[in-house]
Amino acid sequence: MKYELIDTIIPTLGVSKIPSPIHRGENDALSRSFVSDSDKILLDVNLNNLIKMVEEGIDFPSFELAGPRNKIYFDPSKLRCALVTCGGLCPGLNDIIRAIVLELFYGYGVRNIYGFKYGLQGFIPKYGHDIMDLKPETVANIHEMGGSILGSSRGPQPVDEIVDSLERMNIGILFMIGGDGTLMAATKITDDITKRKLKISVVGIPKTIDNDIHMVSRSFGFDTAVDIATQAIKGAHNESAGYPNGIGLIKLMGRYSGFIAATAALAQQDVNFALIPEVDFDLEGSSGLLAALEKRLNLRGHAVIVVAEGAGQKFFDDKTDERDESGNIRLKDIGLFLKDAILSYFIGKNIDVSLKYIDPSYMIRSLPANANDNVFCSFLGRDAVHAGMAGKTKLLVGRWNNHFVHIPMSASAGKRKKINPKEKLWLSILGATGQGSLKND
Repeated sequence: MKYELIDTIIPTLGVSKIPSPIHRGENDALSRSFVSDSDKILLDVNLNNLIKMVEEGIDFPSFELAGPRNKIYFDPSKLRCALVTCGGLCPGLNDIIRAIVLELFYGYGVRNIYGFKYGLQGFIPKYGHDIMDLKPETVANIHEMGGSILGSSRGPQPVDEIVDSLERMNIGILFMIGGDGTLMAATKITDDITKRKLKISVVGIPKTIDNDIHMVSRSFGFDTAVDIATQAIKGAHNESAGYPNGIGLIKLMGRYSGFIAATAALAQQDVNFALIPEVDFDLEGSSGLLAALEKRLNLRGHAVIVVAEGAGQKFFDDKTDERDESGNIRLKDIGLFLKDAILSYFIGKNIDVSLKYIDPSYMIRSLPANANDNVFCSFLGRDAVHAGMAGKTKLLVGRWNNHFVHIPMSASAGKRKKINPKEKLWLSILGATGQGSLKND
């Protein structure tokens, strides 16, 4: 990737002139170390690439470091903030909400914090959804719960009506928690706000359990998803090892990117075949999955297969452009397809197998976050507040090169991160599973 082509400038609503209230004196237990806009994190830390940039006279592309600024744009005593969660459920949504509310309330003294219910529908009057008044007591224990206390919904809503609602309620900062579709919606909302010359900051917190948001090295909920997926793999392995010619087949999340399937397979190395959208495979033929599976059963008597939901879509003849409410193409069920294909193959060879099929997807999505994601969400939520209070807008807060940074929405929205089959993650999968290419050519 040519990082030098990425625009990393973060828009602002104006000059920040108000001293931050979180500075209470050097001897105060709650005093903070402030971050300057000149504190940068390099996008590319490869020394050879940096040397090449110097030789070509290219400035090093870098992201702003996230964190509290010593001057803020909004007056906390007059500020009204809004939160919304959009798209599919994901572990950590409540943790993000909690972190934002507590930092606004205790860190900056903001008292008017509102939660819009059921995603972008919450801004549209015709749906009649209630607005939640968010206080510390409201969010005190929500991190122990799965899902989102604000609920969610999929699908677009009229941008002008959303901005109308923000303007009517005199909202100063809108925190939007969601995936790629939400980030694209946030971009359109910000553009309309700018067109109207309103002083409203829009801050995105990237959410996708698939960990596929471009320019974000890790998204919240992913660690929990891998954690629970490994439990499913353990169960599948125990089931397969307990029967003659036992096969455990697990379908995991991953529409376009196989990070959960690949990482879980490495974390729990009982997997013999990992199938992801980024790497093509065949079913039939001497090198296809079915022949490789038969060899594995002859060798060890059992096998475990992990497949990402977006893998193997080429096997469906009835492919359509039917899309869900978020505009995503409705995928065919590769898990059930593989289950039927495997059983048919061995029946045709008069070989008895015992196949157990496991799909833990919705259970994983709705669970509370684990300890690692708890901490990660706290950092994300608080840094989102710092960015918004400083008047920054049209950005998302994410992790890059081991730091929390400000990422322009334009650098991420509409793009997708995928596994590179030539890099360490997939090469490690090949080493751990020994599955080979599973291609006949």
